[in-house]
Amino acid sequence: MLTAIGAVDLDRSHGYCKGCEQPQFAADRLLGINGWLTPRARAMADRAGIADPFRQAEVMLRELAGWSIDAETIRRYCHEDAASARKCRAEHQGLPERFAAASGERELHIDAGKVNTRGGFRDVKVAVFACRERGKPATSEDYKQRGLPKPSVRSVIAEVEEAHEFGQRCTAEAERLGVKADELSVLGDGAEWIWNLVDERFVGAAQLLDVYHGCEKMAKAGRAALGEEAVKPWLDGARPKLIGDGYCGVCEVIAGLSADAEMCGRLGATAAEVLNYFCGHQDRLGYAVRLRRGQAIGSGLVEGTIKQRVNLRMKRSGARWLPEHAGPFVELLVLIDGPEWAEYWAALAA
Repeated sequence: MLTAIGAVDLDRSHGYCKGCEQPQFAADRLLGINGWLTPRARAMADRAGIADPFRQAEVMLRELAGWSIDAETIRRYCHEDAASARKCRAEHQGLPERFAAASGERELHIDAGKVNTRGGFRDVKVAVFACRERGKPATSEDYKQRGLPKPSVRSVIAEVEEAHEFGQRCTAEAERLGVKADELSVLGDGAEWIWNLVDERFVGAAQLLDVYHGCEKMAKAGRAALGEEAVKPWLDGARPKLIGDGYCGVCEVIAGLSADAEMCGRLGATAAEVLNYFCGHQDRLGYAVRLRRGQAIGSGLVEGTIKQRVNLRMKRSGARWLPEHAGPFVELLVLIDGPEWAEYWAALAA
């Protein structure tokens, strides 16, 4: 048997089941033995498989712990434990208790990353629930210099599935955490599926278009009218208009680009595209109010999760994921940072 401190010889008596006539080790359940890895060793194997590709995890465990465990076994255990952790998610009380005790704003950040599956690249939808204290008030001119507090607690769910099914998953997690829609701020980019999900599942929640996506969309008009070299200084002046005045500010910025006949000609249909985009998000541009309150105006929590968990770990050369493995694996990647990691292994060893 392989333990956290290495391989040990294990001798015990066995018998045969009268019903199936298969050999059984009666003492295994009392000893906490399930397979040839102890729970502590299995947790170490999962940690290695989470941090690096499975073949690199095999090398790391061999060199650091002297283990003889192959990459395929590490991969299999990681996926089994990811599925098991999701299955018993409702039984874990660590995060719900921390959410209930946490003060500050309740936030929900939603986005999607890409994973390479055997059928090509697929969207893995990711949602991050978080509690965060308010920061100091800021304005559209100095918001980049403010220090927004980090979340005191967060929960991540992920899956490769259609938006409707993912919305049901988000609702179930909100109920588990005790988060109510009318106390929630939802932040995301301009993807239509995000806001359809929110309208359907979180009626009464405050909605905000991620400020960086909004600025990038506005910059598209600047590039069309001014060119790549001149867009940055222009955007420095246009950004406060969007943040301070919302849709009216965007209209003012576009009107400024249209004042010159030559620029207006280059701007062309891009003006209508940008204005139509922001028109559809008019009620999601309340940046100024949120800055005065010290609240978040960007969906960095979910974008950071996708960058650190999905892109860095799962987008490796030659990596192919089964769609049903991708979501649980993302959740396992995040589980290691929270109270439910220890809770899961304690239950497994009990």
